[in-house]
Amino acid sequence: MSFMSEFKEFAVKGNAMDLAVGVIIGAAFGKIVDSIVNDLIMPIVGAIFGGLDFTNFFIPLGTVPEGVAMTLAEVKKAGVPVFAYGSFLTILLNFVILAFIVFMLVKQVNRLKKSAPPPAPPATPEDVVLLREIRDSLKK
Repeated sequence: MSFMSEFKEFAVKGNAMDLAVGVIIGAAFGKIVDSIVNDLIMPIVGAIFGGLDFTNFFIPLGTVPEGVAMTLAEVKKAGVPVFAYGSFLTILLNFVILAFIVFMLVKQVNRLKKSAPPPAPPATPEDVVLLREIRDSLKK
């Protein structure tokens, strides 16, 4: 088997294609969850805690030059290393929400699998039924 034909067989195999589609959809879904967290949830959480912006929660690990605004973007732009725990909290919340959604999805799929009736056994061929009748009549 040549290298190209072996690669073609692998690339178009059902599992590889399913995996590729799953990765693409997962990346898009991750962006949706990221937007939900950053644009919807974190502003509400910030408002509850007195208008705090979690993206600007950081500790500078160096001296911040005078005249630089104390925002994460400006401090990073000035070249000061930072311990950005606000960004970490936002990403952690992203993960928790994404994990919860995946858990609920898997739970629903498993519930649907259990509630589906088992497939009916295939019909017995006529010759087998006839042979069984002959066997049963001989036993009598």
